[in-house]
Amino acid sequence: MFVEPMSPSKRGVRRTLETLVLSMVVLSSWLAPASAADDAGADRFRGRVPATQGQVTIDGNLNEPVWAEALVVDLPFETRPAENTAAHVRTECYIVHDRERLYIGFRAWDDDPSAIRARLSDRDKAFQDDFVGVVIDTFNDERRAFEFFVNPLGVQMDLFLDDVNGSEDETWDAIWDSAGRITDDGFEVEMAIPFHQLRFATVEGAQTWGLDVLRFYPRRHRHRLSSQPLDRGIDCYLCQSGKVRGFEGISPGRNLEVVPTLVSSRTDERDEFPNDPLEEGEVDTDPGLTMKWGVTSNLILNATLNPDFSQVEADSAQLDVNERFSLFFPEKRPFFLEGADFFDTPLNAVFTRNVADPSWGLKATGKQGRHALGVFAARDDVTQLLIPGSQGSDTTTLDLQTTDTVLRYRRDMGASSALGVLVTDRRAGDYGNTVAGVDGLVRFNDSDSLNFQHLRSATEYPGETAEELDQPTGRFEDSATWVQYEHDSREWYWEVIYRDRGRNFRADMGFMPQVDTELWLGGIRRVWWGEEDDWYTSLELGGDWDYTVDQDGELLENEGQLFFEAGGPRQSYLFATVGTRKQRFDGVEFDQTFGEVFFEMDPSRDVSFDIWASFGDAIDFENTRPADRLLLEPYVRWNVGPKIRLELNHTYQTLDVEGGRLSEANLSQFRAVYQFSVRSFLRLITQYTRVERTPELFEDEVEAREERLFNQLLFSYKLNPQTVFFLGYSETGLSDDEVGLTRDNRTLFLKIGYAWVP
Repeated sequence: MFVEPMSPSKRGVRRTLETLVLSMVVLSSWLAPASAADDAGADRFRGRVPATQGQVTIDGNLNEPVWAEALVVDLPFETRPAENTAAHVRTECYIVHDRERLYIGFRAWDDDPSAIRARLSDRDKAFQDDFVGVVIDTFNDERRAFEFFVNPLGVQMDLFLDDVNGSEDETWDAIWDSAGRITDDGFEVEMAIPFHQLRFATVEGAQTWGLDVLRFYPRRHRHRLSSQPLDRGIDCYLCQSGKVRGFEGISPGRNLEVVPTLVSSRTDERDEFPNDPLEEGEVDTDPGLTMKWGVTSNLILNATLNPDFSQVEADSAQLDVNERFSLFFPEKRPFFLEGADFFDTPLNAVFTRNVADPSWGLKATGKQGRHALGVFAARDDVTQLLIPGSQGSDTTTLDLQTTDTVLRYRRDMGASSALGVLVTDRRAGDYGNTVAGVDGLVRFNDSDSLNFQHLRSATEYPGETAEELDQPTGRFEDSATWVQYEHDSREWYWEVIYRDRGRNFRADMGFMPQVDTELWLGGIRRVWWGEEDDWYTSLELGGDWDYTVDQDGELLENEGQLFFEAGGPRQSYLFATVGTRKQRFDGVEFDQTFGEVFFEMDPSRDVSFDIWASFGDAIDFENTRPADRLLLEPYVRWNVGPKIRLELNHTYQTLDVEGGRLSEANLSQFRAVYQFSVRSFLRLITQYTRVERTPELFEDEVEAREERLFNQLLFSYKLNPQTVFFLGYSETGLSDDEVGLTRDNRTLFLKIGYAWVP
């Protein structure tokens, strides 16, 4: 299973071949014949969407005469877990529009309405319920789409689908109306989506849009019902969606959204923990302004002054015990989430949480024909740096105010291929980092594709910073490359990946904590799909192997593993893997075996749980020696009636070495939500961390015990994603060997935001 490092001469040949392959890929993308997203889909045409002069009241009751004029789309197919069989329940979707809005109605029949899963919740939090919705490809390019879903009580869920990268972004939010109600024979839903919340081509006359209409029906299995059959042997989704035509004379109108905000907070904290008393802080009140303007129907400009980037939603706590690399926390701030899909690439070269404390920001995103463009700039008052390495990463803060800029361009090629360019720049005084490169996706057929990216960076750190962190002085450059060949058919999946990150490559606007590495990976799996009477919905068996060295050819990791996956009744899923690895750290080589198991299930309509277990050989990175590691992460969610949701997840980790238990860590996170309505809730979050160590087993002095307790209570009212009122309180307590759990700080905060849409 293990192989020897590649010789320098072989690596030189490989780099030459890599350059030739990338050149051929770029050329083939440009020469690929255009296909027929504009003309395709004649056999998938679902009809014309009529225009209406009638009025629709969004109340979840399809009793207005306008619905009799609408295009009716049935959902006759179950595409998951069954494969394009007849749907067990009947669903009808009604589509009509006026000059300003797209109206969508649903009648969802059910033989047992008492079994319908419907709960009040915050927006984007009802994906475990019954729900219906549409996927709309407004450009009809079969690459990106808007998704709008509603549960039977009117809770909204909206997402942005990037079918090129195979991702869904639920942080995207639009302002639209919805309502739902449960009836004697099922439920009904109404939606009204303003055209100024969408992007679409500016054309004379009628337009053709891609459309898939969906219903999710969770019972013994989570049934996906659709207006379209879905071929599992085709590695794209939007290329199989239906088509509708119409929309003459629609316009995004002014498409202007102005959101003034006011944030006020007071933080009491100790100057020195734990002896100094809590000092009452001053009330800090900050007005801010965010604007979104649709310059055209497919070009959006965002601007912000003194933006509110307060963390109303607390980050999920993570254990950092025996960790070498910086932890990743996702972006949650609205300004950066708008159009975030435009900046996604295989290498994570754009991570907007690096812009820690901006005073202003500008962003433009849009698409015209085959051309997609995204650009943003921000002035950051706090410059945080991630210093990557092959065996660990470090962080520091510069006393500089940087200007951060990102430019992204992508051109669609052929039927479903694409070629892109990315440039990032971060600069202030004697510090600067620029990254530029190309990326692309080439789909050769329904199952085979090649994904690649090549970046080049140029960096210069301030002299004191370079010396302090043992970094190169003056200007230094290096490259990073990613190449993946993937085959994804109905029954077989395999991939080959090559990734190279130079020792001096830096992506300071991204999140790439490990550099000075070269990786080869190969993986394969076989899938068996269950029939209606089988106990399983799918079975998978496979394995992969990866081999990683540093830029000098020294081994970092040589790992192989086999895995098994199964989907079963009550929405259950099992994953198990075993493997071996040879890992080198700090000049020492370790032979390891390991195993991992994940299982999830919904035993009832109100309770769901999962558990992750990881066990086997590991490395004590602080003391460079072998260790045994056990990691358990159970999670349970309980919906107590339609308004209360309780969630508890726990992380338990032990590390044992020769001589005894090195450390034991426990992290508990509890969340309780009472939902007054679809617009307001009261939420409690509690996070408790306790780490215990055996000091005599460490070479350096360490605390025997550390504790942290964080509590947050929040009242939230959202008329829409931008018109909001938040009132909250949070506090943090700490402890160590010298003192018990003691409050370290407390904060009271208020936020008011109002979306003005003229």
